[in-house]
Amino acid sequence: MVVEVVRSGFVESTHRARMLAVEADGSPVRVHGAVDALVSPRSSMKPLQALAMVRHGLALEGELLALACASHSGEPFHVEGARKILSGAGLDESALRCPEDLPGDDAARDEVLRSGGGPARVHMNCSGKHSAMLATCVANGWPVETYLDPAHPLQRAIREVVEELTGERVAATGVDGCGAPLFFVSMVGVTRAFRAFVLAEPGTPERRIADAFRAHPEWTSGTRRAEARLMRAVPGLMLKAGAEAFDAFAFSDGRAGTVKIEDGGQRARTPVTVEALRALGFSGADLDELAAGVLYGGGRPVGEVRLRRS
Repeated sequence: MVVEVVRSGFVESTHRARMLAVEADGSPVRVHGAVDALVSPRSSMKPLQALAMVRHGLALEGELLALACASHSGEPFHVEGARKILSGAGLDESALRCPEDLPGDDAARDEVLRSGGGPARVHMNCSGKHSAMLATCVANGWPVETYLDPAHPLQRAIREVVEELTGERVAATGVDGCGAPLFFVSMVGVTRAFRAFVLAEPGTPERRIADAFRAHPEWTSGTRRAEARLMRAVPGLMLKAGAEAFDAFAFSDGRAGTVKIEDGGQRARTPVTVEALRALGFSGADLDELAAGVLYGGGRPVGEVRLRRS
């Protein structure tokens, strides 16, 4: 599958994509590329990390549970939410081990800079997850200083959940951008894991996480992000994006899928995800708008990011 970047009628760039979309019973509907090959899902694995935390005593609900799964934009409510998780565990942001950063949201970043602030760990897009990791450590009496070590009890518990839900052995371990261990599996395995969240019984840790995503999509991403807009456009959709252009999603009846843009080009990710949703029977003006990928020149539309139709 190829995504074209078309400017003024000229194909300026192309992105190759892998895509897997499965029906409610798990049978494939659309397959493009090597979906069985190892892949780094990056932050699309955050629901699985949160599941391990909830199973080990993380007592969060609603928007704060959504924030524990987030790659957030650093908007004020994200930052205050992370501080609330830390405070509930008797900690402050000095305990965080994610890198310092500015908010990803333009307005939030500008406000921090106008007020004389600068990069901070709590602004980093993974601070909600890191705050939840620390809270889980406190709940279990585990060391907080070394919570990112792959040998730490928390990270061992996360690995066990990854292998359980994907149905695969972790083939390799790396380091994510936030410093947390990163587990390599296949797109098939990630799709299987996301189905487990939406098909779980109400009240289970898996279902609580899925429900938090669907009720609070802005908390898992940001108010101006494509992920939140997709979840608003398709009620019942649970979707989590990852760095290097990965998406994983599942619908309440078990329809699910994963997308990976091979060169990591984020601009191609949403059009392919929309195509996967269309393959599963979803449609609507909101999806059409999200798939359009309009390009601008001199302040006016001059092209688009689109799937190559052949």
